[in-house]
Amino acid sequence: MGSAVGQDGGVTSLPGLPSASEIADLRALARSLSLEAGAMVRGGRPARVEVAATKSSEVDPVTEMDRASEELLRRRLAARRPDDAILGEEGDDVAGTSGLTWVIDPIDGTVNYLYGIASYAVSVAVVAGEPDPATWTVLAGSVHSVVDGTTWTAGRGQGADRDGSALRVREATSLATSLVGTGFGYGVERRTHQARVLTRVLPQVRDIRRLGAAAIDLCLLAEGSLDLYYERGLNPWDVAAGGLVATEAGAALTGLRGAPATDLMTVAGTPARHAELVALLESADADGPEG
Repeated sequence: MGSAVGQDGGVTSLPGLPSASEIADLRALARSLSLEAGAMVRGGRPARVEVAATKSSEVDPVTEMDRASEELLRRRLAARRPDDAILGEEGDDVAGTSGLTWVIDPIDGTVNYLYGIASYAVSVAVVAGEPDPATWTVLAGSVHSVVDGTTWTAGRGQGADRDGSALRVREATSLATSLVGTGFGYGVERRTHQARVLTRVLPQVRDIRRLGAAAIDLCLLAEGSLDLYYERGLNPWDVAAGGLVATEAGAALTGLRGAPATDLMTVAGTPARHAELVALLESADADGPEG
């Protein structure tokens, strides 16, 4: 336990949390795990992917590779970090005694994987405290884009990188010149509500991009390929690693009405543009009732 080196070269105190060197080790492990699982996903994709099951609706698929990737990650973590807890998208939660939880998404962007669209990733993060985006402290994370092999990583207080090159968010000159990423849920009521919100947002920004993998969206924001990002309905494994990459690259990451980023709403971007998008989403009641 100890302190971490901040992005400005100073020392950020992290009482009760792992030291800077421990966080660096966790970051390296997250990267290694995401690369290994990514290699399996990439090499094992058949010409035609079949749906193994569905989750929230008939259009929310699970493939056998989702399960295989998560099983690999769980095996590696059980061997390397047996005292840590695990929270994954496809399997049962694993309790731990260390106070740390690994939050894993074996394939973020399963629909893209299913259709062969080149935007899906393996996301691996480790958090301190309860694995709840409203209260956790994300310590380290890695997002590995499976198709092109790009890997983004971050450590708390230690910055973010893309394949070793440091990242910094891009500051758009205005909301009107901002390229905004978003995503949509799988339930009909949520989609209908999100479509109404989109009609309020789209006329106020440069354009909208919907790539289908939240972890990649947040990393694209971190590197300046998106100016802003918002989405309702993100799960902990969708935002853990990518959210840390974004914030360590200088992004603000919150919900609406002073709330933290949760499944109700996640908004990310440079502070000035982030504040403008938050205000626009609040006026559109983006976190309001969906019925």
